[in-house]
Amino acid sequence: MEWESRLGRRLRLRELHMLSTVVRCGSMAKAARELAMSQPAVSEAIANLEETFRVPLLDRSPRGIEPTIYADALLKRSVAVFDELKQSIRDIEFLTDPTVGRLTIGAPESIAATVLPWIVEQFLQRHPRIVLHIEDLDSPSIRALGLRDRRQDLIMARWHPVDSPVDDLNIEGLFDDPFVVAAGMHTSWARRRKVELAELAKEPWVLMPPTTWNYEWLAREFKARGLGEPNVTMVTANAHLNSYFLRNGPYLTVRPRSWVLHNGLAVVPVDVPLQPMPVALVTLKNRTVSPIVERFAESAREVAKSIGKKPHVRA
Repeated sequence: MEWESRLGRRLRLRELHMLSTVVRCGSMAKAARELAMSQPAVSEAIANLEETFRVPLLDRSPRGIEPTIYADALLKRSVAVFDELKQSIRDIEFLTDPTVGRLTIGAPESIAATVLPWIVEQFLQRHPRIVLHIEDLDSPSIRALGLRDRRQDLIMARWHPVDSPVDDLNIEGLFDDPFVVAAGMHTSWARRRKVELAELAKEPWVLMPPTTWNYEWLAREFKARGLGEPNVTMVTANAHLNSYFLRNGPYLTVRPRSWVLHNGLAVVPVDVPLQPMPVALVTLKNRTVSPIVERFAESAREVAKSIGKKPHVRA
């Protein structure tokens, strides 16, 4: 109760913002200029914080001002505080006028170019004055930092059960979008009903980088059958290059099924088990979900029902 009383009476959000600015600038003078305040006023605010918490928050060094371990701990939690306040402001805006607002979504190109447009189209029909900011994510996008840094409200990602721990994320599976082997419609592979993987051992492949799930899945299947490494002609994460060479050449690739069909390519019926790859909505745990995020999730669930059976995803 003593701490709660002291914080309630003395802690000011403005002072936390000043501390964050000083740490980022590395100088009281630079922070004061950025905040349009006098340097003594900034120093006084930091002194008030140190008196409130009874610990030193800043160290002076030849490189400038650096945060102490106490300041690091305070600022780490303050990020969530300011984020929740910004979310509250957005919620109030939405509640006073549910037709307006802003939503920032992160997604890899393979989702942004296939599944996401269907969801966005339905969402904007219902909420035409909400502004969407779509940001590209590298694959695997589940590891992206934008959500954890609170630069994005949610991300759409493919979720793999063997990926790194995701204890800080809420993952809601929408539908399964497995990896498949693909080729151009003009190739003989497009007309086959069954293909042995060994038949493709010497064929030219255009693949994602070796660190991606696509590449790892194919390499694992090649190794299991004693076929060595795939005959890789090009390594690229660029979806446009990939689709161009498949439509105009003898190349093969591994991509999600939705991407293959969207680009007018053929799914090659190879004798390998499909790799389940749920497309999921991902939000940050312990972060208040805004009404706009909830509305977007509703549209995503409705669209997913028309695509495929919802996978059972736990996280």
